[in-house]
Amino acid sequence: MTFSFHAEAEEEFGAAVAYYEGCDSGLGLDFARKVYATIQNTVDYPTLWPEIADEIHRCLVHRFPYGVLYSIEPHGIFILAIMHLHRDPDYWKQRSGTGKAGAEKRDHDILNRHADALNKEAEDVLALLR
Repeated sequence: MTFSFHAEAEEEFGAAVAYYEGCDSGLGLDFARKVYATIQNTVDYPTLWPEIADEIHRCLVHRFPYGVLYSIEPHGIFILAIMHLHRDPDYWKQRSGTGKAGAEKRDHDILNRHADALNKEAEDVLALLR
């Protein structure tokens, strides 16, 4: 299984790394390593962590007050936020692709991609039969 970031999650991750690096040399790297270890845990055991919203899970980052918010998609883990746990807990809900409407849109998009792939396979089989 693989993972991908929501654009805003990637931005906040970079900002947090820069913040910690500014606090102490090497601390940003330590933070990044802990976040990536957390992401690897979500990839290895995606259903292990609790749902905090409709189909959105949270895995806590060791040593730092952050959580990785993610959804489980057919293509892998989709990271919605690298969330500081002492800030507004609902800020990420405004991001596209989250919540029930976002989940329905993702499902619709996934079904369309699968339908396109099946159509392509059918065309390839028909071409071989001709």
